[in-house]
Amino acid sequence: MSSLLTIEDIYKLFERSQAEADRRAAEFEKFKIQSSQEFDRRLAESKAEFDRCLAESKADFDRRHQEVEKIAAQALRSVDGLSSRWGRFVENMVEPAIVRLFQEQNIDVKETHTRVKAKRGNIKMEIDILAVDDTVAVAVEVKSRLTQKQINHFVNRLGNFKVAFPAYANYHVYGAVAAIEIDEGADVYAYNQGLFIIKQSGDTVKIDNDSIFKPFTW
Repeated sequence: MSSLLTIEDIYKLFERSQAEADRRAAEFEKFKIQSSQEFDRRLAESKAEFDRCLAESKADFDRRHQEVEKIAAQALRSVDGLSSRWGRFVENMVEPAIVRLFQEQNIDVKETHTRVKAKRGNIKMEIDILAVDDTVAVAVEVKSRLTQKQINHFVNRLGNFKVAFPAYANYHVYGAVAAIEIDEGADVYAYNQGLFIIKQSGDTVKIDNDSIFKPFTW
């Protein structure tokens, strides 16, 4: 019996091999499609989860941001209110003593005015306490806490005093700063700027400048 394959046998083997190859190719294609679909599904789920987490994080951030802004606004109102009340307290302590204090300095003021305001052109000014007589005026800046920066600002404003208040154009104008708390060195700085320094002394206030002090005149 011959063991040689006939042409027909070879053709059948080729057909079976081709059919197996086609089957595996179809399975691979199906697997590829299923894998792609699974990947897309998982990607979509991941993106949806990311978007959800991002939305929750943003909502939480917005909520916390609003809470922080609310707390900051409340704190600012509290500070402003405290500063305003403290400022009024200082003025109520300082203003009654002003005439006496400056008469002791041979500056013969006789009347005081509080929160004196003026606006002329681009110049807008408010003086906490203004003590005057017929030829002399003393502008007093009152602070709960006095800093060098505030002193510079006050000195610059005094340079425009007679423009803002032309009624005092021919007056000798002096400057003074009053405070309960004074930053270290700020009193010396104010002294060197030619300003009177008013400090608390027990239940009242006093001018802290020494006898050799020469006030600046604006």
